Amino acid sequence: MQAQDIMITQVYKVKENDSVRSVIEKFIEFRISGLPIVNDQNQIVAYVSDGDIMRYIGKHEDRVIDSFYYAFVIKGDDEEFEERKKKILDLNVLEIAKKKVLKVSWDEEIENIAAILGKRQIKKLPVERKGVLVGIISRGDVIRHSFKSIL
Repeated sequence: MQAQDIMITQVYKVKENDSVRSVIEKFIEFRISGLPIVNDQNQIVAYVSDGDIMRYIGKHEDRVIDSFYYAFVIKGDDEEFEERKKKILDLNVLEIAKKKVLKVSWDEEIENIAAILGKRQIKKLPVERKGVLVGIISRGDVIRHSFKSIL
């Protein structure tokens, strides 16, 4: 079985000049946690995930602090957090996305896809054919198709 046999062909994606706001809107609307980013030729140029957004809006501390001080500091951080949330919305998606994208060819064997998803601990892999995005495969897709015939 190959990627083309199990991939989802209706892929939610964003363009390389879109804002993070459009990414978050798609995350909410389609209940997804990651999107390929494509250029005008539908070639994959990056990938953005909920983890990329979490890293950006999360608290950035360069020093280790004790729990008493941390409890005191956390109280005043609501405004800082709100500012980071507002600021990220208008950023270009490429400012926070991963540019080195793991992807598979449409004729990749399912065993190899399972190995990549498991070893790299990622949720989804974009699928391309001749350099163009044609689908996406999740861990759930691999499990469903792998065990469907024996259960």
